[in-house]
Amino acid sequence: MNPSILRIATRKSALALWQAEHVAALLRAAHPGLAVELVPLSTRGDEILDKPLATIGGKGLFLKELEVAMLEGRADLAVHSLKDVPAELEPGFALPAILARADAADAFVSNHHDNLDALPQGARVGTSSLRRQAQLRALRPDLQLLDLRGNVGTRLGKLDHGDYDAIILACAGLERLGLASRIRSRLAAPDWLPAPGQAAIAIEARAGQSGVLALLAVLDDAETRLTVGAERAMNQALGGSCTVPVGAWCVRGEHGLHLRGMVGDAANGKLLQAQGSGDDPVALGRAVAGQLFDQGAAELLAGH
Repeated sequence: MNPSILRIATRKSALALWQAEHVAALLRAAHPGLAVELVPLSTRGDEILDKPLATIGGKGLFLKELEVAMLEGRADLAVHSLKDVPAELEPGFALPAILARADAADAFVSNHHDNLDALPQGARVGTSSLRRQAQLRALRPDLQLLDLRGNVGTRLGKLDHGDYDAIILACAGLERLGLASRIRSRLAAPDWLPAPGQAAIAIEARAGQSGVLALLAVLDDAETRLTVGAERAMNQALGGSCTVPVGAWCVRGEHGLHLRGMVGDAANGKLLQAQGSGDDPVALGRAVAGQLFDQGAAELLAGH
């Protein structure tokens, strides 16, 4: 039996609340008469802002409290940025819907410089992402890379205060918050790879709740599920952690799926890159991961 009300567990940041409200609106439109409520929660990842994510346990930090709320019956589903969802879910959970992906590029944000090439020697660039750091070091080894935590508003505030010459954020997050005007230039594939699943919104629910899963499944975007499936399969084969600089970008074309993958070293900017094509997203992801391992990815991964 389908429930008459759905409760969405969400983080309290402006972007997380926007994403949860967006899903709520889509659910109300798809199921007239269905009531949808938000259950805002604080997560460990939101509370610890003085340390890099990689040192306090990675992206799963943003999911745990939301999953507990579902297990305890306080919420029926959770809305996440897919890039924050570990490659392997906790037992008993599923992703019944992945929404159509937005712009997956990263955003170069600066008040005084138009793009990465325009930054002066030794400029200060803020990002807490090891993936972004590795690619920045590969392109501009002269830059001073500084850690940057907090929500989007906090990060922009630090830039505006003069703490950084530029910062790197996700285009999708800025666009969803009505801040697209802050994007000075896009860092995009194939020259720059996003995080696996970046710019896709994922809906998580308990695997056994068939009524809830049926209500959510109508929001699933088949093409996005295919492409991010290849990216996540590659990430999982590589170890599936956010403490490692991994980038991936998959598109579907006339000849099936095409996946580009990257493993980097945030300390020295060394990048290993591979690509492949195929029809099965999981097999493709594993094959590209295998190419990266053949190039020595295990050594880079072991360093993290």
